Amino acid sequence: MPSPSPRADNPGRRLGLDDYIEDFDRYFWRSGPEGFWKLERQQSFREPGVKSWEAFSRGHWDESLALIEGQRGHYEEYFRRIAESGFSLHRVRCVEEPISPYLQWELHLLHLKAQCGEDTRVLTGDGIRRYEARGTLSELVVLGSSVMYEVLYDEEGKLAGGVRFDDPRDISRCRQVIREMHRSGEPLRGFFSRRVAQLPPPAVTEEQV
Repeated sequence: MPSPSPRADNPGRRLGLDDYIEDFDRYFWRSGPEGFWKLERQQSFREPGVKSWEAFSRGHWDESLALIEGQRGHYEEYFRRIAESGFSLHRVRCVEEPISPYLQWELHLLHLKAQCGEDTRVLTGDGIRRYEARGTLSELVVLGSSVMYEVLYDEEGKLAGGVRFDDPRDISRCRQVIREMHRSGEPLRGFFSRRVAQLPPPAVTEEQV
């Protein structure tokens, strides 16, 4: 299967964290009818500043879930604004078994987002491997037909910036492959009910966060 990666001869433009966030915000609301497409492959990140993640990282699972639920009103308004802006959010979330503590937390957050309007599907096992003949998938975000980013993280798993790509051929091809991955994935609602909802609280260690 083709991999959703920019061409090897197109290195893109590296952006530091502040420049990436500013650039992303500039184009996000212009995603248009092609929509927003995100591919998430890594199984663990660090998200300092996110209150529910911080509670999870301290081992306070019930507090973390309560904080996620407390964001419902925010996300209902957020996705209402997105719909009024004429685009929608689509996400492919790759999930390896056993589910990592971080991913258990994130899937609860993504489940809330899906209830509020995000179109998320889960890719597992062979569904992931069929796209990784040339190596591990990158973390990618495609904003309409204008811009695409490879999202970069530091060694601790914290957001570190991105690489911006503007070539319409790369953007179109990667968006198409991510769409194919999305179509072949399992809707998050069913996956969450079947594999996540009944899991016991994760035993969090410094290495697993």
